[in-house]
Amino acid sequence: MSVSALPPNGQSWITRLAFLVLVIGGGIAIGIMTAPGEWYAALSKPWFTPPNWVFGPAWTVLYVLIALAGWRSYAADARSTQSKLWWTQLALNFAWSPVFFALQQPGLALAVIVALLTVITLFIRVSWSSDRPSALAMFPYLAWVAFASLLNLSIVFLN
Repeated sequence: MSVSALPPNGQSWITRLAFLVLVIGGGIAIGIMTAPGEWYAALSKPWFTPPNWVFGPAWTVLYVLIALAGWRSYAADARSTQSKLWWTQLALNFAWSPVFFALQQPGLALAVIVALLTVITLFIRVSWSSDRPSALAMFPYLAWVAFASLLNLSIVFLN
């Protein structure tokens, strides 16, 4: 089935909801389990570090867009390269906070986020001609992860 012919039936709404719950719920759960603590507060951070209150709203919007792209990829072809890249980016996304905050390994987290940035870029490239809405939905995410990569790199150098 082509992406442009996604079914508007009830099953698609159940699948959409499942993707929203997975992505937003997973993000919230990981965020709660790996909330920045004293270790993070004590790190030297670059001048462009956003205030902590920015992260929750930013990630909520991004997770909705990520879920939309995931649902579209899954609905079009769950075994496609596009879908596999989407699942890979989600795994890397969910891995970053535990590596950075729980393991307190900014250097290793930098490797994770660079891999994430690469996979998001590949997802957009693969999706561009066959599923433009999914590709476009991932651009804000790409921009945020690029910024987060610079922030992570800066923390590595400053500490």
